Amino acid sequence: MLITAVAIVDEVLSAHRSVLGADFTSYRNHVYRVMNLCARLPTDNVASREKIAIAAVFHDLGIWTDGTFDYLEPSVRLASTYLARSSREEWTAEIAEMIREHHKITPYRGDAFPLVEPFRRADWTDVTLGVRRFGVSRAFLREIYAVWPDAGFHWRLVQLSLGRLRTNPRSPLPMVRW
Repeated sequence: MLITAVAIVDEVLSAHRSVLGADFTSYRNHVYRVMNLCARLPTDNVASREKIAIAAVFHDLGIWTDGTFDYLEPSVRLASTYLARSSREEWTAEIAEMIREHHKITPYRGDAFPLVEPFRRADWTDVTLGVRRFGVSRAFLREIYAVWPDAGFHWRLVQLSLGRLRTNPRSPLPMVRW
């Protein structure tokens, strides 16, 4: 069963609707695809849907709030502020690590935060349009995209990447980690 509505996600996105502008729907759909993929990927731990939802809604938001493609720390800052305001400070370290490592190319090896690796895999699966699937079936990807279509998200990533390449040719993808 797909996750189709999460109050935390919808509240945070609504609060940032004006800064997201024309990218609101495409980013919202990306957030829901990542949440669904993360909840589906195998893990030895019981996934906390609330932690996944918070990490998902904030993980790329710094692109728009801070107007930068070097957005990991601005996204962490947004999530940390939200967690402090919602009395969930004890989740800050794990969610910050989920955000910081979500573009890591190689597997995350830390044991302290079990959701980091499934979240990383979920985001890579969506960003690569399923080229990297980590065991997720094509049928499940089709199901997710039927409910949460691309809506221009991947084209927006191409535009942002090209813009960053023009202005920072020595650091075109600052969010990618090894």
